[in-house]
Amino acid sequence: MTSEIWSQEYWALKGDVKLYMWRKRLGDPTRDKTPKPILFLVHGSSFSGPTGFDLQVPGHPDYSLMDKFASYGFDVWTLDHEGYGRSDSTEGNSPILEGVHDLKAGMEVVIEETRQTEVAFYGSSSGALRAAAFAEAYPNHAKKLILDAFVWTGEGAPTLVERAKKMDQWTSSNFRPVDRDFFLSIFTRDKPGTSEDSVAGALADTELKLCDAVPTGTYVDMCSILPVCNPAKTTCPVLIIRGEHDGIATEEDLLNYFKLLPTRDKQFVIIPGLAHVTFLGLNRARFWHVMKTFLLSPERVDIQ
Repeated sequence: MTSEIWSQEYWALKGDVKLYMWRKRLGDPTRDKTPKPILFLVHGSSFSGPTGFDLQVPGHPDYSLMDKFASYGFDVWTLDHEGYGRSDSTEGNSPILEGVHDLKAGMEVVIEETRQTEVAFYGSSSGALRAAAFAEAYPNHAKKLILDAFVWTGEGAPTLVERAKKMDQWTSSNFRPVDRDFFLSIFTRDKPGTSEDSVAGALADTELKLCDAVPTGTYVDMCSILPVCNPAKTTCPVLIIRGEHDGIATEEDLLNYFKLLPTRDKQFVIIPGLAHVTFLGLNRARFWHVMKTFLLSPERVDIQ
């Protein structure tokens, strides 16, 4: 088997709205037709899928989550939600539940290209809310679910308490401006020193080539209508990952959600040395280990 990582872009259609998709795996699938397990990465509120999940940091290798899991043998996909990255923008503000429709459109492309209907979903921050809502709505497509930097009710969450103070700003427009200082603040707001400065700079450089504003919908939702997910409706295996210093939710909030998941195939992991953006943190290798172990765990065996 070739060790070269192959990549390809696609476009999903949600009605008249075009959604950009990016895929990476070992080997060209037109030549290597061996099915690979699919991992679908779902981005959050402030930067697009390839920017976050396929970030290339000059002089600092191993920051692309897509490259890492492609090297582990996964067929890795991501999508820019409506209003983000290379996808179309409309007059809407791309709220969390609209992301379910985006993912449904993306799944149609995945199924067409791979003939696989069940995939593992990973979501970060509001992307975790999107992924969880999708798994509830389309359980036949969710083989496993990883919720990272997740929040359920939002009660007592330091980040959301501060964010809610600007609700007038979030509701006055369907888009909010982003700049270099904003992207740098994502990596320092919880705990400075949990990531390398060059990473925040590389992310800002990459995303600002695509946009100078992002939709407000997820901010509005996370400050006003949580919970948007019902754990009782999630039936697949679930892994909840929390960075030690993440302020997007309290541990109590996440554990309350965890307790209500009906499946017994579930894990809750706190990773020391990480904050909100776990996959771009200094201790990201710990994150890879937890995620990979969950995804590659042996199937359950029962006595017949």
